[in-house]
Amino acid sequence: MWDILDLQDLLLIAVVFLPLERIWQLHHGQGLVRPQLGLDLLHALFTGLFIKLGLIVFVFAGASIAAFLMPPVVAQTVSGWPLYVQAPLAIAIADLGFYWVHRLHHRIPLLWNFHAVHHSIENLDWLAGHRVHPVDQVLTKGAGLLPLFALGFSDVALWVFTATYFWQSTLLHSNVGLQLPWLSRVIALPHFHHWHHANEPQAMDKNFGGQFALFDVVFGTFYAPDDQRLPQEYGTDDPVPNNYVDHLTYPFKAAFSMGDASGPDGGDGE
Repeated sequence: MWDILDLQDLLLIAVVFLPLERIWQLHHGQGLVRPQLGLDLLHALFTGLFIKLGLIVFVFAGASIAAFLMPPVVAQTVSGWPLYVQAPLAIAIADLGFYWVHRLHHRIPLLWNFHAVHHSIENLDWLAGHRVHPVDQVLTKGAGLLPLFALGFSDVALWVFTATYFWQSTLLHSNVGLQLPWLSRVIALPHFHHWHHANEPQAMDKNFGGQFALFDVVFGTFYAPDDQRLPQEYGTDDPVPNNYVDHLTYPFKAAFSMGDASGPDGGDGE
């Protein structure tokens, strides 16, 4: 049961990031206990199970179609490349898929209703990245994983990508003051992603990359103040409730109650 709930992974990131957030803070003075901590803990314990089930169906169906359409020589070639070629290429391809589906979540009202749950976070830390809607995550993660399975990347390369995504996602949402200006336009770092979550006009619909900031530079969605200042307000103006069950049902209710009038242009953050 504990493995199903990924409790070991949760304890591991707590052991790593709680000390880092004490000694190397991005927002100074932010405490360990903050509003809605219990809500995000529920997400960390239970939402991942829904995501795993959804990804199994999504990726299996997509990979089966791709295997039918993709010439076998493609997978044979890719799987034969050395790991030092496969791993970085897998991360780049997956993040490119993530970038565009993530961007669509900010532009399409129906998708935004699911993504708004994640953007309702008002305090970023090691646990904040777990506040997500399963449908949102199945689509964005699936967009990254599907081409990797279709192209025939090896199991080891897939593991490297999965581990990189896990740790970097936690880092991006954390209150860790890792700021490397010389890498800020290439690699996604906390300062970059904190601006993605800012509920401030100049940061709206910016910084979509999960691993690479470079895609935002290339596609014109990069935003990071040169003075390295931080957002003063996070969250969304959308009426997302502060209850776990309501988080799961909110997107469906919002789709019926607000229709096409709702969406990222109505006030969002990430």
